[in-house]
Parts: sequence; C-alpha cells; structure tokens
Amino acid sequence: MSPTPPTPKQNAQVSFVTIDDAHAGQRVDNFLFTHLKGVPKTHVYRIIRKGEVRVNKGRVKQTTKLKKGDQVRIPPIRLAERTAADIDTSRYAFLKQATLFEDDALLIINKPSGMAVHAGSGIQIGVIEALRAVRQDLRYLELVHRLDRATSGCLVLAKKASVLKALHEDFKNNSLTTGRLDKRYYTLVKCRWRFGERNVVKPLNTEARQQGERVVVVDEQGKFARSIMRPISVSDTASLLEVKLLTGRTHQVRVHAQSEGHPVAGDPKYGDPEFNKAMKSFGVSRLFLHAASLRFRHPVTGVELQVVAPLSDDLKAVLTKLTLSSD
Repeated sequence: MSPTPPTPKQNAQVSFVTIDDAHAGQRVDNFLFTHLKGVPKTHVYRIIRKGEVRVNKGRVKQTTKLKKGDQVRIPPIRLAERTAADIDTSRYAFLKQATLFEDDALLIINKPSGMAVHAGSGIQIGVIEALRAVRQDLRYLELVHRLDRATSGCLVLAKKASVLKALHEDFKNNSLTTGRLDKRYYTLVKCRWRFGERNVVKPLNTEARQQGERVVVVDEQGKFARSIMRPISVSDTASLLEVKLLTGRTHQVRVHAQSEGHPVAGDPKYGDPEFNKAMKSFGVSRLFLHAASLRFRHPVTGVELQVVAPLSDDLKAVLTKLTLSSD
C-alpha cells in the first residue's frame, strides 16, 4: 500500500509571533526555517525579500537579528506539509543505530553520505524530518549546524531550544573567535601531499556564479577562511588528510584543497575528472569527505565533550586498497 501523499495545509491568515528568550539573537531566516517547517528555503527568502515578513512593522533583511519582545509578522503560507505519519519510518530506522552520543540536551549522529540534513528544493525528507518521525519520543529536535548532503560524519542536534541557542554562536564561528569548538574532517586528495602541516588562509566568495550555477571560489574580496591541513598517510596516487576548520564557510575543505593543487576525491564540483575516474577503480563512489570528530563544551554541564565518528566501511575499503603509508 502506497503512503498517503502530504495534505496541503494553509496558514490562512497573517500571524504574529513574539520573540522569547529561546529565539532572541537568531537571524530572521533561521527563525523562519524553524517556525515554518516544511516550507522550502527559497520561499522563505522570497517572502523576506518581498517585504511580507515584518519585524515591529518594518521590513527586514534575512540577516536581521531578532531581539526578545520583537513582533514578527508572518504572511499566509500554503504548502504540502509532511507529518511524521507521512514518512515510512522503516526506511530511516538505521538512523537510530547512527547515534554517537545522546543525553537530555543533545543528540549527535554519524550522518550518512547522500542524505541532506533537511528538506529543501527537490528534497522531501532530510535527516531532521526523518529523525522527528523515527524518534517520536522527542518533543523538540533542531539542527545545531549543517553538513553538505554528500558529506558524512558528526552532526549535532539540540533537544531543547535553550541548548540550540547556547551552541549557535560556537558552531557559527567554529574555532576562530572562541576556541571552544574543535571540528576536524578526514578527506582523500589527489597525489602525494606536498607539504607537512599546512595553514591555508584564503578568503572565499560563497556567492560566485559560473554558467548560472552557484560555486565557491578563492577571492580576495570574499570572506576570511582558514583551514589547517595535516597529512595522515600518503602515496603517489592519493593522500589522506586531517583538516581542522577554524571557520565554517560553504565548501571550505573542498575549495581550499583544490586551491592547493590537491582536489578531493569524488568531488564532482571542484574535483579533477581524471582523478575521480581513477579513484572509482579503488571504490570511491562518493565525495571522500567525512566530519570525523568534534570537541566542544557541553551547553548545560560545561564539561568538554569529544565525539568521534568512524569512517564508513566503503571509505575504509578505499584506504586499504590504496595502501597509503604514514607521512
């Protein structure tokens, strides 16, 4: 029996929401993503741009920060919402086994590659929607940060609004300003890494366009971006790197690696087509980028928390076939 299609629902009237402590400090767009679950991001940006969203009766930008007591005007929204009942939970039961850490405040999972963190353009169900359906015991669940669809590894979700607010600044700024967050990735790149530990400081333009497609490029007018790249094991064919991010720009690891002459294996956007083709013979069928570990202060206890996400079996098999040696 096929699942029942989502039922169109409508917020038929303009609604007004008063910002409380839990949402104070959030950007307007991030608040609306949470408040208007199921609404495509493109639609949220459109209603902001057209002035249909107002704060204290005034027009705002998507980056406007909300304050406690602000009154947000939200226009009528019509959409096909997916509820937990619409989702085949058996398809996403594997997410329960992906848990790396859980307590009353946090849920941290090892996100699989190929699954978006949230629904959006052309994507009906992401990790957050699937987890809300699979874990109906949780009254509140929101993303603390995001990972690209093709990237696997550590993904942090908040089980309380106060926790989301407490972690927002740490994860937004990464390690650059506070040093309270240590975020590291594993990535496989082309050829033998030519450097030892490399401090890559190159600004990134995250709004560039090439042939109408959004891309990220190194640009002196772009946003400050810093990555520390360290070889773990190398060969003439490919090298495994650990990358510590001190900023969290879109596609930062991929573009920084490519700019150093070592594009990431399996990267269809910034990679080397010939290298990607060669890597397929070693079993690389996806972007080889994995959020391997996180270390941060627990937002409730203040105790330092470290979480490690093991590589998936397919990525381990690639490394075995390559027979990399320690640098």
